Amino acid sequence: MTIFPEMFEAPMSASIVGVARERGLLELHVHDLRDWTHDRHRTTDDAPYGGGPGMVMKPEPIFEAIEAIRPLSDDPGLVGFLTPAGRRLTQGLVENLSATQRLILVCGRYEGFDDRVLTLADFEVSIGDYVLTGGELPAMVLVDALTRHIPGVLGHEQSVWDETFQESLLEYPQYTRPAVYRGLEVPEVLRTGDHAKIAAWRREQSVRRTAQTRPDLLGGASLTDAEQRIADEEMLKSREQRGR
Repeated sequence: MTIFPEMFEAPMSASIVGVARERGLLELHVHDLRDWTHDRHRTTDDAPYGGGPGMVMKPEPIFEAIEAIRPLSDDPGLVGFLTPAGRRLTQGLVENLSATQRLILVCGRYEGFDDRVLTLADFEVSIGDYVLTGGELPAMVLVDALTRHIPGVLGHEQSVWDETFQESLLEYPQYTRPAVYRGLEVPEVLRTGDHAKIAAWRREQSVRRTAQTRPDLLGGASLTDAEQRIADEEMLKSREQRGR
Protein backbone atom coordinates (compact mmCIF):
# COMPACT_ATOMS: atom_id res chain seq x y z
CA MET A 1 0.00 0.00 0.00
CA THR A 2 1.60 3.22 -1.21
CA ILE A 3 0.92 6.60 -2.76
CA PHE A 4 3.62 5.88 -5.37
CA PRO A 5 2.70 2.50 -6.88
CA GLU A 6 4.79 3.20 -9.98
CA MET A 7 7.97 2.82 -7.89
CA PHE A 8 7.42 -0.94 -7.69
CA GLU A 9 7.00 -1.70 -11.39
CA ALA A 10 10.58 -2.23 -12.58
CA PRO A 11 12.32 -3.50 -9.39
CA MET A 12 9.60 -6.03 -8.63
CA SER A 13 9.55 -7.31 -12.22
CA ALA A 14 13.26 -8.05 -12.55
CA SER A 15 15.73 -10.67 -11.37
CA ILE A 16 14.68 -13.35 -8.86
CA VAL A 17 11.57 -11.51 -7.68
CA GLY A 18 10.36 -11.09 -11.27
CA VAL A 19 11.03 -14.75 -12.09
CA ALA A 20 9.21 -15.86 -8.92
CA ARG A 21 6.17 -13.83 -9.99
CA GLU A 22 6.27 -15.20 -13.54
CA ARG A 23 6.40 -18.75 -12.20
CA GLY A 24 3.48 -18.15 -9.84
CA LEU A 25 5.59 -18.66 -6.72
CA LEU A 26 5.09 -15.09 -5.52
CA GLU A 27 1.91 -13.05 -5.85
CA LEU A 28 2.43 -9.31 -5.46
CA HIS A 29 -0.28 -6.64 -5.61
CA VAL A 30 0.48 -2.94 -5.31
CA HIS A 31 -2.41 -0.80 -4.05
CA ASP A 32 -2.63 2.97 -4.44
CA LEU A 33 -3.72 4.51 -1.13
CA ARG A 34 -5.24 7.42 -3.07
CA ASP A 35 -8.01 5.03 -4.18
CA TRP A 36 -9.39 5.30 -0.65
CA THR A 37 -9.52 9.10 -0.45
CA HIS A 38 -12.76 11.08 -0.69
CA ASP A 39 -11.80 14.51 -2.02
CA ARG A 40 -11.11 15.65 -5.57
CA HIS A 41 -7.41 16.17 -4.79
CA ARG A 42 -7.08 12.58 -3.49
CA THR A 43 -5.38 13.85 -0.33
CA THR A 44 -3.51 11.36 1.86
CA ASP A 45 -1.78 13.79 4.25
CA ASP A 46 -2.56 16.76 6.49
CA ALA A 47 -0.85 19.15 8.89
CA PRO A 48 0.02 17.73 12.33
CA TYR A 49 -2.01 18.61 15.40
CA GLY A 50 0.09 20.74 17.76
CA GLY A 51 2.02 22.29 14.89
CA GLY A 52 5.45 21.43 13.56
CA PRO A 53 7.10 20.91 10.18
CA GLY A 54 5.92 18.59 7.46
CA MET A 55 2.76 16.63 6.91
CA VAL A 56 1.31 13.47 8.47
CA MET A 57 -0.40 10.63 6.62
CA LYS A 58 -4.13 10.67 7.32
CA PRO A 59 -5.74 7.68 9.05
CA GLU A 60 -8.87 7.34 6.88
CA PRO A 61 -7.27 6.04 3.64
CA ILE A 62 -5.13 3.53 5.52
CA PHE A 63 -7.96 2.17 7.67
CA GLU A 64 -10.29 1.87 4.69
CA ALA A 65 -7.63 0.33 2.44
CA ILE A 66 -6.78 -2.40 4.94
CA GLU A 67 -10.46 -3.08 5.56
CA ALA A 68 -10.96 -3.47 1.81
CA ILE A 69 -7.83 -5.49 1.06
CA ARG A 70 -7.95 -8.01 3.89
CA PRO A 71 -11.16 -9.74 2.67
CA LEU A 72 -9.67 -10.26 -0.82
CA SER A 73 -8.16 -13.51 0.48
CA ASP A 74 -9.31 -16.21 2.88
CA ASP A 75 -6.03 -15.62 4.72
CA PRO A 76 -6.23 -12.26 6.54
CA GLY A 77 -2.44 -12.17 6.72
CA LEU A 78 -0.33 -9.87 8.84
CA VAL A 79 -0.23 -6.09 8.50
CA GLY A 80 3.22 -4.53 8.61
CA PHE A 81 4.18 -0.86 8.62
CA LEU A 82 7.50 0.28 7.18
CA THR A 83 8.64 2.92 9.66
CA PRO A 84 11.94 4.14 11.22
CA ALA A 85 10.50 3.31 14.65
CA GLY A 86 10.03 -0.34 13.74
CA ARG A 87 12.08 -3.39 14.64
CA ARG A 88 15.29 -3.50 12.65
CA LEU A 89 15.14 -5.94 9.76
CA THR A 90 17.45 -8.90 10.37
CA GLN A 91 17.81 -12.33 8.84
CA GLY A 92 16.04 -13.78 11.87
CA LEU A 93 13.04 -11.51 11.34
CA VAL A 94 13.00 -12.41 7.64
CA GLU A 95 12.92 -16.10 8.52
CA ASN A 96 10.06 -15.55 10.98
CA LEU A 97 8.01 -13.56 8.48
CA SER A 98 8.72 -16.06 5.69
CA ALA A 99 6.49 -18.55 7.52
CA THR A 100 3.52 -16.23 6.87
CA GLN A 101 1.63 -16.85 3.64
CA ARG A 102 0.27 -13.31 3.25
CA LEU A 103 1.63 -9.91 4.25
CA ILE A 104 0.05 -6.49 3.82
CA LEU A 105 2.78 -3.85 3.82
CA VAL A 106 1.99 -0.17 4.37
CA CYS A 107 4.50 2.40 3.11
CA GLY A 108 4.74 5.68 4.98
CA ARG A 109 5.67 9.13 3.65
CA TYR A 110 6.28 12.66 4.90
CA GLU A 111 6.57 12.91 8.70
CA GLY A 112 5.02 9.48 9.17
CA PHE A 113 1.64 8.02 10.05
CA ASP A 114 -1.17 9.31 12.20
CA ASP A 115 -0.38 7.14 15.21
CA ARG A 116 -3.89 5.70 15.30
CA VAL A 117 -3.21 3.56 12.23
CA LEU A 118 -0.64 1.61 14.22
CA THR A 119 -3.51 -0.02 16.11
CA LEU A 120 -3.86 -2.08 12.90
CA ALA A 121 -0.20 -3.18 12.90
CA ASP A 122 0.87 -6.75 13.54
CA PHE A 123 4.48 -5.62 13.19
CA GLU A 124 6.60 -2.58 12.32
CA VAL A 125 9.89 -2.80 10.41
CA SER A 126 12.86 -0.51 9.82
CA ILE A 127 15.72 -1.40 7.46
CA GLY A 128 18.26 0.76 9.31
CA ASP A 129 19.00 3.75 11.45
CA TYR A 130 18.74 6.40 8.77
CA VAL A 131 15.93 8.39 7.17
CA LEU A 132 14.51 7.73 3.71
CA THR A 133 11.86 9.68 1.83
CA GLY A 134 9.33 6.87 2.22
CA GLY A 135 8.62 3.25 2.98
CA GLU A 136 8.61 2.01 -0.61
CA LEU A 137 12.31 1.07 -0.81
CA PRO A 138 12.20 -0.69 2.59
CA ALA A 139 9.12 -2.61 1.43
CA MET A 140 10.98 -3.76 -1.67
CA VAL A 141 13.97 -4.80 0.44
CA LEU A 142 11.68 -6.88 2.64
CA VAL A 143 9.92 -8.49 -0.35
CA ASP A 144 13.27 -9.33 -1.93
CA ALA A 145 14.57 -10.93 1.28
CA LEU A 146 11.36 -12.91 1.78
CA THR A 147 11.20 -14.12 -1.83
CA ARG A 148 14.46 -16.04 -1.38
CA HIS A 149 12.74 -18.19 1.25
CA ILE A 150 9.89 -19.31 -0.99
CA PRO A 151 10.45 -22.98 -1.90
CA GLY A 152 11.52 -23.39 -5.51
CA VAL A 153 12.61 -19.78 -6.05
CA LEU A 154 16.38 -20.32 -5.82
CA GLY A 155 18.18 -22.67 -8.15
CA HIS A 156 19.94 -24.28 -5.19
CA GLU A 157 18.00 -24.53 -1.94
CA GLN A 158 21.25 -24.63 0.06
CA SER A 159 21.87 -21.05 -1.09
CA VAL A 160 19.31 -19.86 1.46
CA TRP A 161 21.32 -21.32 4.32
CA ASP A 162 24.86 -20.60 3.13
CA GLU A 163 24.43 -16.83 2.92
CA THR A 164 25.76 -14.04 5.08
CA PHE A 165 24.13 -13.70 8.53
CA GLN A 166 23.18 -17.36 8.83
CA GLU A 167 24.55 -18.56 12.19
CA SER A 168 25.44 -14.90 12.93
CA LEU A 169 28.49 -15.13 10.67
CA LEU A 170 29.34 -13.28 7.48
CA GLU A 171 29.71 -15.38 4.37
CA TYR A 172 33.11 -16.76 3.39
CA PRO A 173 34.97 -15.34 0.33
CA GLN A 174 33.77 -16.60 -3.05
CA TYR A 175 35.78 -17.10 -6.25
CA THR A 176 35.21 -18.22 -9.81
CA ARG A 177 37.34 -18.73 -12.95
CA PRO A 178 40.01 -17.87 -13.96
CA ALA A 179 42.16 -19.38 -11.23
CA VAL A 180 44.69 -16.56 -11.62
CA TYR A 181 43.78 -13.02 -12.64
CA ARG A 182 46.26 -10.13 -12.67
CA GLY A 183 48.49 -12.04 -10.34
CA LEU A 184 45.68 -12.72 -7.85
CA GLU A 185 45.12 -16.44 -7.21
CA VAL A 186 42.11 -18.39 -6.01
CA PRO A 187 43.09 -20.13 -2.73
CA GLU A 188 44.57 -23.55 -3.47
CA VAL A 189 42.22 -25.37 -1.07
CA LEU A 190 39.22 -24.45 -3.22
CA ARG A 191 40.81 -26.20 -6.20
CA THR A 192 41.58 -29.47 -4.41
CA GLY A 193 38.11 -31.00 -4.69
CA ASP A 194 38.41 -32.05 -1.03
CA HIS A 195 34.97 -31.08 0.28
CA ALA A 196 35.86 -31.53 3.94
CA LYS A 197 38.89 -29.25 3.67
CA ILE A 198 36.89 -26.71 1.67
CA ALA A 199 34.12 -26.68 4.29
CA ALA A 200 36.66 -26.19 7.09
CA TRP A 201 38.39 -23.37 5.19
CA ARG A 202 35.10 -21.63 4.50
CA ARG A 203 34.05 -21.86 8.13
CA GLU A 204 37.35 -20.39 9.30
CA GLN A 205 37.13 -17.58 6.75
CA SER A 206 33.59 -16.76 7.90
CA VAL A 207 34.81 -16.47 11.48
CA ARG A 208 37.76 -14.32 10.46
CA ARG A 209 35.73 -12.00 8.25
CA THR A 210 33.03 -11.56 10.91
CA ALA A 211 35.60 -10.80 13.59
CA GLN A 212 37.30 -8.26 11.33
CA THR A 213 34.27 -6.30 10.16
CA ARG A 214 31.21 -7.21 12.25
CA PRO A 215 32.40 -8.48 15.64
CA ASP A 216 29.01 -7.50 17.08
CA LEU A 217 27.52 -10.53 15.32
CA LEU A 218 29.75 -13.05 17.08
CA GLY A 219 27.62 -13.03 20.22
CA GLY A 220 24.98 -15.04 18.37
CA ALA A 221 27.40 -17.54 16.82
CA SER A 222 28.24 -21.00 18.16
CA LEU A 223 32.03 -21.12 18.02
CA THR A 224 34.40 -23.87 19.02
CA ASP A 225 37.29 -22.98 21.32
CA ALA A 226 39.63 -22.90 18.32
CA GLU A 227 37.26 -20.64 16.38
CA GLN A 228 36.94 -18.31 19.36
CA ARG A 229 40.73 -17.99 19.48
CA ILE A 230 40.75 -17.12 15.78
CA ALA A 231 38.05 -14.52 16.34
CA ASP A 232 39.94 -13.02 19.29
CA GLU A 233 43.12 -12.78 17.22
CA GLU A 234 41.33 -11.03 14.35
CA MET A 235 39.55 -8.57 16.64
CA LEU A 236 42.88 -7.74 18.32
CA LYS A 237 44.49 -7.11 14.92
CA SER A 238 41.60 -4.86 13.90
CA ARG A 239 41.89 -2.81 17.11
CA GLU A 240 45.65 -2.44 16.64
CA GLN A 241 45.17 -1.29 13.02
CA ARG A 242 42.57 1.29 14.05
CA GLY A 243 44.93 2.57 16.75
CA ARG A 244 47.75 3.30 14.30
